Amino acid sequence: MGTKTSISILSGLMLFAGTTLNAQKQVMNPELLWDLGRVSGETLSPDGSRLYFGVTKYNTDANKGNRDLYIMSTLGGEMKQITSMAGSEYGIQFTPDGKRMGFMNGGQWWEANLDGTEAKKITDIPGGISAVKYSPDGTKIAYTADVKMDKNVQDLYPNLPLAEARIIDDLMYRHWDHWEDGARSHVFIADYSNGQVTQMKDIMAGQPYDCPLQPFGGSEDFVWHPSSKSIAYVSKKEVGVKAAQSTNSDIYLFDIAFGKTTNLTEGHMGYDINPSFSADGNTMAWLSMNTPGYESDKQFLLTKNLTSNTEKVYGTNWDNTISSYSWNTDETKFIIGAGIDATYQLFEVKISSKETEITQITHGDHNINGFVGEYKGNLIASKTDMNHAAELYSFDKKGKETKLTSVNDAIYANLEMSRIEKRWMNTTDGKKMLTWIIYPPNFDATKKYPSLLYCQGGPQSAVSQFYSFRWNFQLMAADDYIIIAPNRRGLPTFGEEWNAAISKDWGGQPMQDYMTAVNEMKKEPFIDAERIGAIGASYGGYSVYMLAGIHEKTFCSFISHCGLYNLESWYGVTEELFFANYDIGGAYWESPQPKSYAQFSPHKKVGNWDTPILVIHGGNDFRVPINQGQEAFQAAKIKGLKTRFLYFPNEGHWILKPQNGLLWHSEFFKWLDETVKNK
Repeated sequence: MGTKTSISILSGLMLFAGTTLNAQKQVMNPELLWDLGRVSGETLSPDGSRLYFGVTKYNTDANKGNRDLYIMSTLGGEMKQITSMAGSEYGIQFTPDGKRMGFMNGGQWWEANLDGTEAKKITDIPGGISAVKYSPDGTKIAYTADVKMDKNVQDLYPNLPLAEARIIDDLMYRHWDHWEDGARSHVFIADYSNGQVTQMKDIMAGQPYDCPLQPFGGSEDFVWHPSSKSIAYVSKKEVGVKAAQSTNSDIYLFDIAFGKTTNLTEGHMGYDINPSFSADGNTMAWLSMNTPGYESDKQFLLTKNLTSNTEKVYGTNWDNTISSYSWNTDETKFIIGAGIDATYQLFEVKISSKETEITQITHGDHNINGFVGEYKGNLIASKTDMNHAAELYSFDKKGKETKLTSVNDAIYANLEMSRIEKRWMNTTDGKKMLTWIIYPPNFDATKKYPSLLYCQGGPQSAVSQFYSFRWNFQLMAADDYIIIAPNRRGLPTFGEEWNAAISKDWGGQPMQDYMTAVNEMKKEPFIDAERIGAIGASYGGYSVYMLAGIHEKTFCSFISHCGLYNLESWYGVTEELFFANYDIGGAYWESPQPKSYAQFSPHKKVGNWDTPILVIHGGNDFRVPINQGQEAFQAAKIKGLKTRFLYFPNEGHWILKPQNGLLWHSEFFKWLDETVKNK
């Protein structure tokens, strides 16, 4: 459990933290949220009988977290911790003989017995590595590591060792939350024998490209061929302006003996990711998007016969996108993860069938993510809902679940839960929209409650049954708010048309969808129409700024975190220009100018702002840089509005450090107390 922080700013937080609704139970509060163990599946043992998983726990006094590895029977039972090292352990791989396991810790690769004993560091590579995979024949390993490609100021000017500058000649000079430092992540192979690693070789030597794919790629971006004679990896082999404007990643096959690289997905112009091979090595599967530059395009599952060069596409007749996949044990089916109606479920599709019919396995108001593996026909995966952080479950062929882990049961057993309601609403253009309503614990329909409209980011990211450790609906409802969370236009899991409708229409129908949700809920006698706030981050923060200019006294308060305020100035400082080009319509200097700049930039409506607004931003947010928050705060202040600017100099698009997270919640609820609850 995380320790209690002593910083004085938290005193206000706990005014509601210890509120007891009866002698035994309380409601969620920010400290309890940080006390929760964050569970994620790793893998199954070679025979499938044991489940390996990680649990991250945070110490708020130390302002950091630590992840340890656990083991238990795949059928359930006792959980046993098997690592307790300084730093976090992750990325388990089993040696091909099944006798040992390897894992990452401290930027190096370790090996241990299958129960975690006799751990030994295997690599000592300067600068560290980020992932390792054993070749199937056990003679080699593959790993990823940074390689310096470009000179910095000190290299160019050795006589100026204290000079502090960057010399920038091209895009992308920064990405999401970090400045480019002249290094690229490459795939290496090395000889491996009896825990010894020798003869390291960079298979991407001299190439100014990355694998894993930046910024969010991981070990899924490279995989051994079953023959151990080649390795497939994902990379976007473009640089500069072209890289900033493109989503065209491809999958490359490197032949070890001949040193030859072949592009296996040439002609596929969108994202191509997550390669894997059939056991016989004849077929490669992967996930692919069709549309160049569109990061939220529908994603298909493809297979390619490496002998005949023929491809098969799964999901063409299915009106949803495939998020993840895995071969089942006997390779007769693919297990698929995908969203439907604001939930995420497991599906299956037969591999050999001429028809690519996708069949749903699990059902319910939950998110099933992080598929781990299969044992005796049961599927192991993590599950969340709006009241519960992730735990691991087993699902039989009919989708019936069995809970395996119980990391957070003791905390949840002592909490009053929120009631989650699903409502379908008629939009202004005659469509059906799903809206989640989250009620306070011990909701009393005879009372009038303040409410919060939650505006989702993305912009294409479903308001599903996720469990956020910042935008946590359970926590907000516990402070006696009713949460209105609509799946407005542009959110996936409702078909391709609904998902695509937001592009180039950011401030149009999606804003009407928000207002539909609020106006419908205002009809309820338990909603206090004079106390409604609007909150959100990223595109949700943009939505808050946009609503502030058009809401006509609907809201009494706004909170925008990392929101886009001025689309012209944002285009000049953001880094992934493919996103702006597709969703906004292009650069602001084009003729004719894309309509987004004139019609859908919130700064054009700032003359109508008349409501208190809290602006939050991170100094290392390069997707939506800090000038957006500064411009919004300055405009609100000059207009004489009640406003506040909460700035985190060392956070990016998210708030990741524990004490920053506690401070965020302290200011969040303090602002709502001032402008909504006690209005």
